[in-house]
Amino acid sequence: MTKSEQLDATFAALANPTRRALLAHLAKGEATVNALAEPFDMTLPAVSKHIRVLEKAGLVTRGKDAQFRPCKLNADPLRVVADWTDQYRDIWEARFDAMAGVLQSMKEKP
Repeated sequence: MTKSEQLDATFAALANPTRRALLAHLAKGEATVNALAEPFDMTLPAVSKHIRVLEKAGLVTRGKDAQFRPCKLNADPLRVVADWTDQYRDIWEARFDAMAGVLQSMKEKP
């Protein structure tokens, strides 16, 4: 998968709040599909579909532990997102510096 394709797949996976919540849960450690599904008011097959999207994007891997296949976060694709957003850091910092200057001048005026 090229970096561009990885970026597209990662953003598509992150576009859904349920998938972001699943990743947040997995950031605390690996979990079974049943454990991941517990806080959601949806069927197990629906949660499994979300997990498959995350797997396709490379954000989740499944292990093999006897009959269980615990899910685990793979944060590597998030590095591609971080690298992409990093190109805008100078713009954000310049805007924040300008805003800080305006706020400081407002403070100094009586």
